[in-house]
Amino acid sequence: MARPASGAEHIDAAKALLRTAKTAEELRRAQAVLLPLTQGFSMQQTAAVIGRSVGATCSMRTRFLAVHAGRRAAARSKRELRNHASVPLQEEARVLDKVFSGAAEGQVLVVPQLKPLIDQHLGKTLSLSSIYRMLARHGWRKLAPDTAHPQGDAQAREDWKKNSAPRWIKSAPASPTLRR
Repeated sequence: MARPASGAEHIDAAKALLRTAKTAEELRRAQAVLLPLTQGFSMQQTAAVIGRSVGATCSMRTRFLAVHAGRRAAARSKRELRNHASVPLQEEARVLDKVFSGAAEGQVLVVPQLKPLIDQHLGKTLSLSSIYRMLARHGWRKLAPDTAHPQGDAQAREDWKKNSAPRWIKSAPASPTLRR
């Protein structure tokens, strides 16, 4: 015989979550608590009803009870976590506005040269890929491709180009009667 479900003291909190659930995950969480307590469902039956595995259902239920008993902090939303970022979006936007102030005047911005300024404003060192991802998050994009190295010699590049006449001449198409 299975062990009786615990957590009867949290039925009211689960019912409140059931009424106010905005996502399917919140609804499943409330059902994982309520179905065993109010309907007498086993963990296997509850898992089948909410569409999760038995292990996931048990974890969901245990986490809900621990949060409402005060033994565990509530999980933050995915939007709030933002891939475990250590700098909030508002802070990133503020730093980018300071560092890239010349972009509004049409200046060419070269990220590797501005990296030390970004690091200084944030108070920590970031990799170039992190800076490029930050720029993408805030809607910055590369508008024109780099055509030449900034320290290159344009005259030497023009001198190096081949200026000969084209040697390829388009031949007439083969006639359909000539076959090999």
